[in-house]
Amino acid sequence: MPTLVIANKCYSSWSLRPWLLLRQLGIAFDEVLIPLGQPDTAARIREHSPAGRVPILKDGDVTVWDSLAIMEYAAERWPEAQVWPAERRARALARSVSAEMHSGFQALRSGCPMNLGKRFGARDRGEAVSRDVARIDAMWQDMRVRFGQGGPFLFGAFSAADAMYAPVVTRFDTYSVEVSGVSKAYMEAILGLPAFGEWRAAALAEPWFYKEDEVDEEPLANFRPVR
Repeated sequence: MPTLVIANKCYSSWSLRPWLLLRQLGIAFDEVLIPLGQPDTAARIREHSPAGRVPILKDGDVTVWDSLAIMEYAAERWPEAQVWPAERRARALARSVSAEMHSGFQALRSGCPMNLGKRFGARDRGEAVSRDVARIDAMWQDMRVRFGQGGPFLFGAFSAADAMYAPVVTRFDTYSVEVSGVSKAYMEAILGLPAFGEWRAAALAEPWFYKEDEVDEEPLANFRPVR
């Protein structure tokens, strides 16, 4: 059975992506969680990959690191799981928007780090964040209108594209970001996934706090013990 090496479920957006994909599509795997910000974190991660970053998928004599690379490997390794949309145009677009997420939206990532343990009020988080939000909102609407007839996800059925944007869904939820009605419905579909519910429950039970992803503002709600 393959092993997926991840970091904290409360904070690690890159870990969530392949974990959610594999779990939602029914691909069995073992899990190794290495908490961030500990004295031995870097050394423990490098035991699994010289790149020194999570997530990492280990499948027999194959080791794959980077979320998008893991998804592409999964598409080849388990073709019956339909990691990407079956239709050629939809598949090409799903890969394009996934790559855009992989390399872009730096302002949103920095200004709204993933944190499942809290909820914050809506506020102006700067022009660059607003541009990222507007682009993502427009993208989600476009995908849903053009390809979403077969289900509640970006391309109808759940795919790697949804796994790539799942952490963005959590960011919009955590920071009370306003989006269109179409995007709100899409967010509800992601947040309602049983696999995501499993991830969230584990995240809220974690004992670790990672200060680099804790923003300096008063939350509306704390879902974990206050620290």
